[in-house]
Amino acid sequence: MCYAIPGKVLELDGKKVTVDYFGEKKTAINEITSLKLGDYIYAQGGYVIQTVPEKEAIEVLETWKELFFELREKDLRLSKIDHAATGVDKGFTLILDKANEGRDLTRQELLTLLKTEKPPELDLLYRTANFLRQKHLSNSCCVHGIIEFSNYCQHDCAYCGIRQGNSDVQRYRMTDEEILEAADEAIEKHGFKALVLQSGEDPGRPVDWLIGIIKEIKRRHAVLIFVSVGEVGPVGLAGLYEAGVRGVLTRFETSNPRLFAKLHCGDKLEDRVAEIKAAYSLGYLVATGGLIGLPGQTIEDLLNDILLAKELKAEMYTFGPVLPNGPKSDLVLKVLAVARIVDPDNAKIVVTTGFETLDPNARRLGLLAGASSVMLNVTPLKYRRLYNIYPNRAHLEESIEGQIRETLDLLYSLGRAPTDLGVGQ
Repeated sequence: MCYAIPGKVLELDGKKVTVDYFGEKKTAINEITSLKLGDYIYAQGGYVIQTVPEKEAIEVLETWKELFFELREKDLRLSKIDHAATGVDKGFTLILDKANEGRDLTRQELLTLLKTEKPPELDLLYRTANFLRQKHLSNSCCVHGIIEFSNYCQHDCAYCGIRQGNSDVQRYRMTDEEILEAADEAIEKHGFKALVLQSGEDPGRPVDWLIGIIKEIKRRHAVLIFVSVGEVGPVGLAGLYEAGVRGVLTRFETSNPRLFAKLHCGDKLEDRVAEIKAAYSLGYLVATGGLIGLPGQTIEDLLNDILLAKELKAEMYTFGPVLPNGPKSDLVLKVLAVARIVDPDNAKIVVTTGFETLDPNARRLGLLAGASSVMLNVTPLKYRRLYNIYPNRAHLEESIEGQIRETLDLLYSLGRAPTDLGVGQ
């Protein structure tokens, strides 16, 4: 199964290309010097990652065409808003009407959305976020694979199960060949076009080593690569970008400096934010966000987290619950929905594995509340269960094939196409 739909290049303007997908025009960044008008390409995360032979592209498009329009019609039906909702305060409805019209909401209006506990208002909030997702991103849903290659970490973050001070963790480091084999399988056998390489901040796997791994994956495959390995500094970021990495997943965890200091012994929020800003300035796609349900965290903190993610120009918003004693599902859904309202036309909002661990229906609920991205775990099973950042993680024992089958069934039931159509019109 391929997780991208080929598109035809209509315009070339420096590194910016305009691509046609079934009549929709999208833009992407191109780094392939030989690309020319009329070529067919695959794009992920707004980057052209591969040209596709015309015959192969047309065959894929013929296979997809009927299904694509069926899915889009289903998505349109599901994303309609019921304006006859009862039990919803008029002021609450006016706030959501303002969001639908594309006007910025005030801080107080956003707090009103986050604070509601009334089921009819929650339902309307989620429907509004889903409507905005469909309006701006159509029915595309990014499907990325993640390889967790080491659970060693030199930090002692209070919320993390693989923190250095947890002596109960059985530590592992995947070998170079194991990582390359896992990437080969995900890309060649299962058709992933985007991978996240993740670990703790492992001094036994320094940046220079990771650069070598990235270069070999890029030599073998056309794929969009994200890294999630903590802070690597400006030199590390520059080296990884040169090697072919185009995305970083670095959560700031909380925008509250007091909470951050309490959770991260000896670390500073300002340093984490500086790292994320440095990544963006180098041209990286930024994936960032925070934890929901931290002790002492307020609704105001959660709003500040969402606003900080937007300020950091996040391409991908990743907000998940603190586990094992997580918050209620509705609090997570409210954060996802308000993130969509704050950044309606840009945000790729992830339904995290943490949320799926908290609530077995999280993926469906999240995708109907403004989310537009999922990650499947392609770490070898013998290591996956050891990356124990919180207990009883979802998908620990599921095969890649099983995860794909379950994901596609869900996406098709919601009218979503498992693809990334670029960075906007």
